Amino acid sequence: MKKTTRNKWLVFALLLLGFQSTQAQTEYKLTVKEAVDLALNNVADIKNLRIDSLKQEAQNKEIVGSALPQVSGSGQVAHYVTLPKILFPSAGKTDVYTVLNQEGVKDGSGNTIQPKNEFTVQEFSFVQPWSITAGVSLNQLLFQPDVFVGLIARKTSIEYAKENIKVQEEKTREQVQKAYYQVLIAEQQLGVLQQSLQRFQKLLSDQEQLFKNGFIEKLDIDKTTVSYNNTKSSETQLKNIIELGYAALKFSMGLNQSDKIVLTEKLTTQTVKENILDDGSFNYNNRSEVRLLNTVQKLQQLDVKRQKLGYAPTLAFFYQFQQQGQMNKNFSAFTGQNWFWFNSNLIGLNLTVPIFDGFQRKYKIQQAKYTLDKTVNTMENVKRAIDLEKTSSQINLRNAIINMDAQQKNLELAERVYSTTKKKYEQGVGSSFEVLQADTEFQRAQGNYFDALYNAVVARISYFKAIGQLN
Repeated sequence: MKKTTRNKWLVFALLLLGFQSTQAQTEYKLTVKEAVDLALNNVADIKNLRIDSLKQEAQNKEIVGSALPQVSGSGQVAHYVTLPKILFPSAGKTDVYTVLNQEGVKDGSGNTIQPKNEFTVQEFSFVQPWSITAGVSLNQLLFQPDVFVGLIARKTSIEYAKENIKVQEEKTREQVQKAYYQVLIAEQQLGVLQQSLQRFQKLLSDQEQLFKNGFIEKLDIDKTTVSYNNTKSSETQLKNIIELGYAALKFSMGLNQSDKIVLTEKLTTQTVKENILDDGSFNYNNRSEVRLLNTVQKLQQLDVKRQKLGYAPTLAFFYQFQQQGQMNKNFSAFTGQNWFWFNSNLIGLNLTVPIFDGFQRKYKIQQAKYTLDKTVNTMENVKRAIDLEKTSSQINLRNAIINMDAQQKNLELAERVYSTTKKKYEQGVGSSFEVLQADTEFQRAQGNYFDALYNAVVARISYFKAIGQLN
């Protein structure tokens, strides 16, 4: 009975585990645009940059907070185990004789009365054993250069964070599109290869009948079998390549390897040629790298301004309120006749004027300017690189389209040659060797066409990236 119950629980656990595994797998049917959109939401690098943007917003609010009133409170309870003391003239005979002399009192002989002892002092404390102090202070910054510039730079710093995101998004678009089309074209090629296998199977079936009837030799069947086996091996290799391509595509999209992807995009030579070679509206600001550098340049200009404003004074308003209590007996409570309480209020302006800092500020300004100059040089170099990238991608795309069109024509021609050769063979006026040779050329033409198609797609992606219009 116990064993049966244990087996039931084991079956239940296995079913639950299988259900959870099934639930963990998600299926996605995606066009290339949907794949890109999914990647933009899942890729870890983009997520982190979005977090950096939120962090920058929080830093901006921190800067704003430093310009708002700063209020703080303080409190202290203290007890002097030993009271601090000072020396004070003793109120003894000396004081009496001083008063007599001031009043002009004389002795019996008419002389000034002099004390018989020396001047003395005694220890005396003005501090009570117990004291309580509580206060509140308010500081309002009226002008401080770095805070002032920080408030101005808030919008620019947010722009910088957003442009960083766009740069990474553009890289992700390029990566996902190339991976997507690589798998898509490989699947199309697999379909064509499987059609070749079906042709070989049909040819082998026909040859076996012809061999039984004595029309062909066994050598013809062996040659066809060799071609079939080679094509079957190519099919297996291509399936492995497709599996690896799916794994790379999932990674570039930020998906789990257990997820399933179904590609629904339709790709033709006409699709590759749409809306290309029209860069009349090109603008450097279409490139996210240029926009990012423009934002960096603005921030560095503000940094130069901040350093220059370091010569300006800092002005702040302050107010302080304090209440203090003292007691000369053992501490019992905060209220009572033994406590002496008094308040104090302080209000004012605090002005700090830099006078001489050993030329530190001067050289900080120079450093900020040098950094800005480097960014200007980088911008010029990036624009030259974009010009080269645009020109080369344009030429590569032209060549890729020319090659794609040529390979498409070769494919159509090879297909016609194969069809004609196969008909001649079926009519008995051709050899099986000619059929196999025509099929081999047909497969080669298919492979060349798919390679040219993928190269054209990659060239198209690179071209639109170069002109800043990759969507």
